[in-house]
Amino acid sequence: MIQYIILIKKVDSLYLSQDIKPISYLKAKTADVINNVNQNQRTIIITQNGEAKAVVQDIKSYENLQNSLNLLKLIVQSENDIENNNIIEQEKMFNNLEQKLFG
Repeated sequence: MIQYIILIKKVDSLYLSQDIKPISYLKAKTADVINNVNQNQRTIIITQNGEAKAVVQDIKSYENLQNSLNLLKLIVQSENDIENNNIIEQEKMFNNLEQKLFG
């Protein structure tokens, strides 16, 4: 079994009064919502007819989320390779890499 040490960044709590807004609020105050999201790096959930329908998030938080998901996918792929014995020795891997890069 593979064990990992995962460092978790403290995530701000969701404040219902601040972070969930109806679509009418977004329509009326779009610029303010965008500015607040970018300034505070807090995700806003947009509701329509009382149901969550969309998320407004600053680009840096979105990029970090995507990078985290990609890293988790790589970990899963690596675990699968190890379980299926689809591995090569480190020295052989570096020799193959050098051959591909430098001929």
